[in-house]
Amino acid sequence: MVAFPTPKPLKRSAPWLLSLAAATTISLSACDQPTSTLQQVKESGQLVVVTRNSATTYYEGSDGPAGLEYELLKRFANSLDAELRLIVSGNLHEVIPMVAQGEVHFAAAGLTITEDRKKLVRFAEPYQKIKQQLIYRSSSQKPKNIYDIYNKSFAVLSGSSHAELLNRIKKTYRNLSWQESVNSDEEELLDRVWRRELDLTVADSNTLTLNRRLYPELRVAFDLSEPESLAWAFPKSQDNSLFQAADNFIKRLKQSGEMDELLELYYGHLDDFDYVETKWFAQHRQQRLPEFEPFFIQAGARHGIDWQLLAAIGYQESHWRAKAKSPTGVRGIMMLTLSTAQQLGVKSRLDPMQSIWGGAKYFSQMKASLKDSVAEPDLTWLALAAYNVGIGHLRDAQILAQQRGGDPNKWLDVKEALPLLQQRRWHSTTRHGYARGKEAVTYVTNIRKYYDQLREAYSPLQASSSIQFKEAS
Repeated sequence: MVAFPTPKPLKRSAPWLLSLAAATTISLSACDQPTSTLQQVKESGQLVVVTRNSATTYYEGSDGPAGLEYELLKRFANSLDAELRLIVSGNLHEVIPMVAQGEVHFAAAGLTITEDRKKLVRFAEPYQKIKQQLIYRSSSQKPKNIYDIYNKSFAVLSGSSHAELLNRIKKTYRNLSWQESVNSDEEELLDRVWRRELDLTVADSNTLTLNRRLYPELRVAFDLSEPESLAWAFPKSQDNSLFQAADNFIKRLKQSGEMDELLELYYGHLDDFDYVETKWFAQHRQQRLPEFEPFFIQAGARHGIDWQLLAAIGYQESHWRAKAKSPTGVRGIMMLTLSTAQQLGVKSRLDPMQSIWGGAKYFSQMKASLKDSVAEPDLTWLALAAYNVGIGHLRDAQILAQQRGGDPNKWLDVKEALPLLQQRRWHSTTRHGYARGKEAVTYVTNIRKYYDQLREAYSPLQASSSIQFKEAS
């Protein structure tokens, strides 16, 4: 149960901010037995968590609250039949103290497990691995080692694992110096490097991955750390009930494969970054898309499809060129075959409005053929693959995924099976035979990239007005 009630002023004495450290000493039952933190959460129906507003944790997207931390918290709150109350902190410095002092049940803020933090809080089962990376702009000279950082304009987030790491490095490289920013976040520092206001910063690898489309000129000089773990932070207390519930919850997600699905949802389509492609897309979005945007909006509304997703399909198909033509004879913005166009009632594939409406109708048909057994977002990704390779070949790939022990209704498993359709020993066993399955995987991956970039361009990250915010100090 996830709810976002009207914000109330943050009061440290509020009953749902009961100190967790004191939970073991307060008797609330008729038998004068201590009530565990987990029992308190279930009885009050409220789970109070501090997080941060960022692409890797929590943000308000075009479809509502999103972010990997949010997805995990939503599932955990539901498992406890509790309402999720998020407190969004504007200052990383205050997150750990809020946990240690029992002002919240725990923190889910993209926190790296570090030795300094472990002195104050305890961490549940890790859910993701990252590296700390030194970031510079491609127009600058690439630093090759720590000595190349000396005398550079260099800033990191105050209270971060980055600052902690640099302090350890400084014990060896005594001339190393940097600034620590209190009122910024990791993404703002990346922006400052991109704007040439800073020479260098440090970012977690997952943060850079999500932001390279916005800042394609940013580069990794070198890794500053080995892989490190991200995890939820809990107060140190004799009461292990909520901590153990969360620890077991994360372990179950990892064992069931649901954690891999969430990581694929947010990061799976971003592994292969293409600088030139990203620059061209930004240019075409400004120069070509405005002419066709009304058609995408109208067709999307008619078929219940996000117009930005339709536009992303159109870009993958034709780079938004109304008279595009392939060697195989598919034509127009949505690159429809002649037979498909005739089935859809499209008289002229070169008419941009007709092509877009035809493409929207065809995509909606692909979704309709799958919706009885597939849930979102897998429904969209599988329908996109069917749009490219055909519903028959997609069905074959689903069967292969199942034969290999995967879930035929999960994109994470089907995308591993699709390339097998190009191998004789596999496609010879299928109903529809050979297909360019690897191309279908690339097709979906590219559309997801373009879709993300369009949503970022039209709906920049915004904090939810219905979430409780704690002012940055």
